[in-house]
Amino acid sequence: MGINCISEVVEKELYIVKYLKCNDSFTIENFSNMSRNLSEIFTQFSDSIEGEFFFDDLTRRLYATDASAYRELPLAVALPKTTGDIRRIINLAREIGSSVIPRTAGTSLAGQVVGSGIVVDVSKYFNRILEVNQEEHWVRLEPGVIRDELNMHLNPYGLLFGPETATANRAMVGGMVGNNSCGANSLIYGSTRDHLLSVKMILSDGQEVIFSDISHEELDRKRKGENVTGVREQEVYSELYEILTNKQNQREIENNFPKKSIKRRNTGYAIDLLLDSDPFRKNSIPFNVCKLIAGSEGTLGFITEIKFHVDALPAREKALICVHFNSLYELLEANLVALKYKPHASELIDHYILECTKGNIGQSKNRFFIKGDPAGILIVELVSDKKEDIEKSITELISELKAKGYGYHYPVLYGEDMNRIWALRKAGLGLLSNIPGDAKPVPEIEDTAVDVEDLPAYIKEMDDILASHGFQCVHYAHVGSGEIHVRPIINLKTREGQELYRTVLQEVAVLVKKYNGSLSGEHGDGRLRGEFIPQMLGAVNYKLLERVKKAFDPENIFNPGKIVNAPRMNTSLRYEAEMQVPEINTYFDFSKNGGVLRAAELCNGSGDCRKTHLSGGTMCPSYMATRDEKDTTRARANILREYLTNSVKTNRFGHPEIY
Repeated sequence: MGINCISEVVEKELYIVKYLKCNDSFTIENFSNMSRNLSEIFTQFSDSIEGEFFFDDLTRRLYATDASAYRELPLAVALPKTTGDIRRIINLAREIGSSVIPRTAGTSLAGQVVGSGIVVDVSKYFNRILEVNQEEHWVRLEPGVIRDELNMHLNPYGLLFGPETATANRAMVGGMVGNNSCGANSLIYGSTRDHLLSVKMILSDGQEVIFSDISHEELDRKRKGENVTGVREQEVYSELYEILTNKQNQREIENNFPKKSIKRRNTGYAIDLLLDSDPFRKNSIPFNVCKLIAGSEGTLGFITEIKFHVDALPAREKALICVHFNSLYELLEANLVALKYKPHASELIDHYILECTKGNIGQSKNRFFIKGDPAGILIVELVSDKKEDIEKSITELISELKAKGYGYHYPVLYGEDMNRIWALRKAGLGLLSNIPGDAKPVPEIEDTAVDVEDLPAYIKEMDDILASHGFQCVHYAHVGSGEIHVRPIINLKTREGQELYRTVLQEVAVLVKKYNGSLSGEHGDGRLRGEFIPQMLGAVNYKLLERVKKAFDPENIFNPGKIVNAPRMNTSLRYEAEMQVPEINTYFDFSKNGGVLRAAELCNGSGDCRKTHLSGGTMCPSYMATRDEKDTTRARANILREYLTNSVKTNRFGHPEIY
């Protein structure tokens, strides 16, 4: 260990975070001494904020995972009550050489809220809807507001926030901004980015800044240091202007970012969309840094307030056509026919998910419309002011499908039956984890997006890649938008499985680039896809992304290792390769799951249990009462999994995590 590293640690009496950045001779004695120092710092800090601050073993384990395949023990967990609390947490992270990881419901699928720093959970206290402007169609709110509860609030005003994730009854708007979420109805409502008017954000210097539409003249003033809150805001505007006015950079962005026809695009920071604004494109949309913040995964600053454009409630006349197919590839061709009728949604459920619903008490009753054993069902939603217009479109669409030989069963559903179908579709993610054994459908290539016209050929090539590795795959979701969630079934508890996990994504990334697609359509880069961004966007553009990150966050405080400088994607996984799992004798019989530990592992972290009294359903009553993560069913499963493994894990430096 170098002299400078030793002096830095001793001088500031820092904990293992900064120590391990340059240490190659870890000892338990060093750990114990620094742990005591940090414990004193944290104890004093917890008394200085209005919210809650935890650094106990149990809480840290609860926040070590999200809905992804990743696990990393955080240094501490904070639940701030005020923006002052958030500033103090950022300052603390800077002082001890750690980081800040913003978190809402923890439903992210790419490891966005997993890391070794201080996890800052805003779901409990930052959940107010501050203002609704009915005339101008906007709402101002805090990042911990649940998407569906926002729409319950907007409904009496005749308004709607359109983007809808499958997790909308617990996913929060801060996470939706971070991931630029879309959902089933993106054909009509687009992505979260399309609705983001402004954000209030705390930057790394502690200053709170509002980013919104600004004129060319105001941009010039800000990059010169006028009308800014501090040096950091000036640096952001100055660096973005310098990047985007450079002609060579413009060519690189235009040539190497995904096709503009692909609306679902979350690969890297959206400098390509910022380039389409004034002053870089004359007579275009106003310059707004929010285009960049949407999809930035909490890596640029800490959002404290959001302002969204909202739409008028849609027409009340709706219908679903649930077309059954004997072939997935036939379904993909039929989807192109369905899109001519301008549906609000065109979604896919494949036979793997349909099989999972058979044995599920909650979803088996929603199979009432299924005939035979289809390879896939295409769900097409039509909406109109007049029922006769919908019925005319239904008749014409079904006639055209039959004329082309597409499909074998065409049930049409209305009213409450539609809700049952959407419940079946949304249950897919959670049901997939119920496959017996250690091999599970894994989230890795489930978020690629291509031009919808390219989708049939693209999926055929992708399936060929997966078949070459002997994988069976699950296909579901947003076929109408050119994005199908494809999940190969891999055992991540084995060394071979973990290597294949990376190999498959690497090969698919090459395929996505061939079609000028986006490696992430709505679930984000996170720990999962960040490694491949240079491959997707090119070395020059990747350097531009690094410059963006440095302009916002030169000390790398906010959610490091996501989007830029991401580690190898198959590190820090939930399971260590070839880890010996003890056999545990239990009073109750868990043999159908392979034991109590595998029963606990059925929870994939998607947070279905994080429902409030407004969401409905029976899970989870204790969480409904307290709004504390520790009282969710997910938390109980996480703790069971953590403690039943009873093994010492190693961190990314190869050193043990001592509990």
